[in-house]
Amino acid sequence: MASDLLAQAPSLGAIPLESQMLFIGMLLLGTLAISRFSIQVGIPTILGVLVLGLAINVQFLDLSHQQAESLHVFSLALLLFYAGLKTDIKAIRGFLAYGLALAVGGVAITTLTLGGLIWLLSSAAGTSIAPSLSDSMPLGAALLIAACVGSTDAGATISVLTTVRRQVPQRLQNLLEFESSVNDPAALLVFSLVVGLFTSSSDGQALAGAAEVAAPAALVLAGLRNFVQQVAGGLILGTLFGYGAQIVINKLARDRSQLLIVAMSIAFVGYGCSHLLGGSGFIAVYVTGLIMANLTYRDPAINHESIQDVLLPFNTMAEISIFLMFGLLVNPISLVPALPAGLLSAAFLMLVVRPISVLIFQPLSPFNRRESLFISWCGLRGAVPLALSYGAVDQISQLRGVAAESITALAQNAQSIVFIVVLANLLVQGLSMPLLCRQLKLEAAPVG
Repeated sequence: MASDLLAQAPSLGAIPLESQMLFIGMLLLGTLAISRFSIQVGIPTILGVLVLGLAINVQFLDLSHQQAESLHVFSLALLLFYAGLKTDIKAIRGFLAYGLALAVGGVAITTLTLGGLIWLLSSAAGTSIAPSLSDSMPLGAALLIAACVGSTDAGATISVLTTVRRQVPQRLQNLLEFESSVNDPAALLVFSLVVGLFTSSSDGQALAGAAEVAAPAALVLAGLRNFVQQVAGGLILGTLFGYGAQIVINKLARDRSQLLIVAMSIAFVGYGCSHLLGGSGFIAVYVTGLIMANLTYRDPAINHESIQDVLLPFNTMAEISIFLMFGLLVNPISLVPALPAGLLSAAFLMLVVRPISVLIFQPLSPFNRRESLFISWCGLRGAVPLALSYGAVDQISQLRGVAAESITALAQNAQSIVFIVVLANLLVQGLSMPLLCRQLKLEAAPVG
């Protein structure tokens, strides 16, 4: 189903090929220029790219929702593979349990609390605050939206940390990078769980067709069974491909160019195999990258850092593509009805949910009060929530109990809220991070 959030436009095929190439080339140069400018002013690069897309908003890219989602799935698979490669277990020795609790538990807490707020805003009590959501946001849809924004973004986090690297202790940087990497698969797991619990699977529909009325317990059980199957399949196949990658790299990779081909081939073959066998391709590619990052190879020049280096341009392009595509295709006017709910959700996420998540797991933390305050503010959202929002649009049409006439408005509200939350989060937290470092008087350990 195509979301009304995507602007309707003339066909790209009607424009001469030369003009298309000129536009794409100028667009890529524009992203480079805006990236340099974003770094200078201290905001995340991807925020600058998103604003560039919104500013251009040419509206002649005739992409359907399914085509845009396919591009996002491709990009998301690459982002998750790279996130796995960035998950260096050795770098967080001493606070691995805290990092895992903050990443996985934080996503769960965000989904439950923020989902509850969005659901409340759609109730009769929230009509005066967010009238566009009235009677159109069931609990399942609210939790889907919250699951989308449950993940902090590795690219945005690293981009902002670069601007304050001299003020932030290295172990604190390691924690935030680790959390933002593990957050992505955690958000996917929670998203898949919500989908399993609140949508009608093919098994559930068959049961309803046979018995006229499907028992809620049977539907929930079917959803949980599907969730466990996807997670288990992704973990098993990701592990097999991770260790298999060591053999393939030792045999085939002779230089950096071959390392790039081998690594990307392993990632995409792993994703495809897992998906075809009923597992989660996203979980599989993350686990593959995670194992590859923590193995040793025959060639001393090949390690997780060298693999990251050859994949970095593609990871950056994938992340930029998600933001740029969203900015180019979004219809800004359609965001207006969801502004109250989106801004309130963003404020609740930054000022309530994230600090609560950090506070709950404080007994596991080796960091002092000032460092914990910094952690509670450093929860930037980015490419993964935007990519997941396309999946949310598709799943909303499968939600049990949703009237057919309300699907379009519900999908538009869902994608709009995610977009507004990401934009507000990057803008507020990205710009305020250097000032917060100075106020907290954080100090990085001296080099040497």
